[in-house]
Amino acid sequence: MAGKVAMILDTCALLWLASGNKALSRPALREINAAPVVYVSAVSGFEIAIKVARGKLRLPESPQAWFEKVVKHHGLAILPLELDVCIAAAQLPPIHNDPCDRFIIAASKLHGLKVVTADENFESYGVTVIC
Repeated sequence: MAGKVAMILDTCALLWLASGNKALSRPALREINAAPVVYVSAVSGFEIAIKVARGKLRLPESPQAWFEKVVKHHGLAILPLELDVCIAAAQLPPIHNDPCDRFIIAASKLHGLKVVTADENFESYGVTVIC
């Protein structure tokens, strides 16, 4: 079997993992559990906080407290939003217009990470998607 590859969770996948949502498939869960490192982008914290502020997501506590507990509980690593990722995200072809997703795609490409997402646009960028 080929070496295991680290991965990054799209924000929807992070929410599904945290809630036990069945939208996260069994094969995806197996890969998450087998991965040497599972990252979540710092931009997912931003995206979740925006959803809460707009009333599109309810959490039992503040977005920061929720995010920190989920990261700790699931043994995730936070991938900071670095300058190289910001610039690479801006240079991606205009297939996907969501800036948060573009940051995750750029991080995936720069760091050689698989992406756990249900968003079909990610594959258009040549990243390996797990759904």
